[in-house]
Amino acid sequence: MAVVPGRSLKAKVAGKKVAKEEVPASTSSSKAVAISAPPSNTSSKQPSSGPGGAPPPGANLAARGGPSAGGLGAGPGGAQGGAAGQGGGGAREKPGLPVLTEASMRSYFAEPLPSFRDVPPAEKQLLFVQKLHLCSFSFDFSDPSKTVREKELKRQTLLELVDYANSGQGKFTEAVSEDIVFMLSQNLFRTLPPSRSHDVDNFDPEEEEPLLEPAWPHLQPRGSVAVAGGAAVVMRAGAVALPGRGNGHAGRQPAATRADSSRSSALMIVYEFLLRYVVSNDTDAKVAKKYVDQGFVLRLLELFDSEDPRERDYLKTILHRIYGKFMVHRPFIRKAINNVFYRFIFETEHHNGIAELLEILGSIINGFALPLKEEHKAFLVRALMPLHKPKCVAMYHQQLAYCVTQFVEKDPKLADPVLRQLLKFWPVTNSQKEVLLLGELEEVLELTQPAEFQRVLVPLFRQLARCLTSAHFQVAERSLFLWNNEYIVSLVAQFRHDVLPMVFGPLQDNADNHWNPAVHGLSLNVRKMFQELDEQLFEECRQQWEEEQQHQRLLEEQRRRRWADVAQEATKSATARGLPNGAIGNGSETYTPLLIRSQ
Repeated sequence: MAVVPGRSLKAKVAGKKVAKEEVPASTSSSKAVAISAPPSNTSSKQPSSGPGGAPPPGANLAARGGPSAGGLGAGPGGAQGGAAGQGGGGAREKPGLPVLTEASMRSYFAEPLPSFRDVPPAEKQLLFVQKLHLCSFSFDFSDPSKTVREKELKRQTLLELVDYANSGQGKFTEAVSEDIVFMLSQNLFRTLPPSRSHDVDNFDPEEEEPLLEPAWPHLQPRGSVAVAGGAAVVMRAGAVALPGRGNGHAGRQPAATRADSSRSSALMIVYEFLLRYVVSNDTDAKVAKKYVDQGFVLRLLELFDSEDPRERDYLKTILHRIYGKFMVHRPFIRKAINNVFYRFIFETEHHNGIAELLEILGSIINGFALPLKEEHKAFLVRALMPLHKPKCVAMYHQQLAYCVTQFVEKDPKLADPVLRQLLKFWPVTNSQKEVLLLGELEEVLELTQPAEFQRVLVPLFRQLARCLTSAHFQVAERSLFLWNNEYIVSLVAQFRHDVLPMVFGPLQDNADNHWNPAVHGLSLNVRKMFQELDEQLFEECRQQWEEEQQHQRLLEEQRRRRWADVAQEATKSATARGLPNGAIGNGSETYTPLLIRSQ
């Protein structure tokens, strides 16, 4: 398969297709791919040596398995040079994938590669591959004083790659896709450190600072200048820092990440390069799916558990672009996200990237076609709604509520199962969680049609009645705020004969006895609203409530009398047995009976 720099793989050179050259097997598993050499008149202009006998920049890359004037050399991890192309003509082979060993690393970093501007256009793609191979080597950042030169050289090379990718089209061809994904995999896919938030009792994610990735450099401000390959490269706005990525964490990095950016691994730049690869028009999804496959997507999803919010932000953008471009992967991505949710809900109750995954799903759900598939409805009931169960729901509730309301907005009939599931996972002792769910409940009710509202009315207002009398004033206050919503008030007015009898008692109790002035005032306002809405119904409910209160007082009085009778009988028994008044003996013990008052 032939590659002409800057042109399609199917292009012809001089009216003929460039043939694939037969080459010996490489030290790696990749196949050597022929890349066309520059025309002979261009090659003839290249001097055989520079001043003092040294080769000019870009004239000889054979030391790293790259192309030379007479073909490919036997560099580390590269294919052996062929006889074709002597004197600079013919096809040039792409070197194979490098072997990532210590000796190979020393060979690759022995001397810097030339800059892209120092080589002719026809050789830029070959230099591109060489730079990709150089950036495939990883380093240990726990020791800032180790391999300082190599880390800085790799960072500068990565900046060059990003700038080269932004410089025009024709960079991401099929011939280099394997090398690109290989470099990305070696840099991104790693074992994440143990998370501190496993200690749920002592870890507060809102108070604790995030654990930043040591291999992540300081964020570069937009428009800043980074030295790349000896030349000043202006980072374009958005080239590294995407919209929404601020420097919020740059000023509070731990000691391990305060090292100079030149000594930090450019993990951020690797993510930026991956993003450019995915969104580029040169990247053909039908070809790239062989390399950006399901295994690649799964390993990206594993990285969402990183504690570094900057990394999760990049992953969110990249996975969303992959979902949009690689249509063949869409069902698999949705299923894989489901599995992450299932493990989080039913096994670990810990994952750092649930909010980011829900942001992606919010955009995906927004694009679902109508009518909704049963698969999507099952996802709502089985994966999204159970996410209300974990104690840490506050960390991702905003994104979760958006996804749920998107479903109800697309299909109002889903309001019934959504509201019932919401009531199923309603907390008993967690007041903060109750306040969150009351806010989500209001958003869902705004999208609920009268038919669905009527079906779920009884269990819904029984729960709201309990919230109105909650000991936590914020819960009672938030539930009273529901009557400030005009649409919810219209639904309540339509079914007031069913609603008012359930909430009149709690409203009256709050108006008479609640200690919080805000709750007391809101309860009076809601009660007045019901009275103006239907005064006859209001009076009937008031009379019924007074009768119930009178009945409760009679029952309380009966309990007191029964306990008084029990105390009197106990006193008589004690007197008859010769015990002191009010004491009862049972052999070796003497105790005083207690009058238990039932509330």
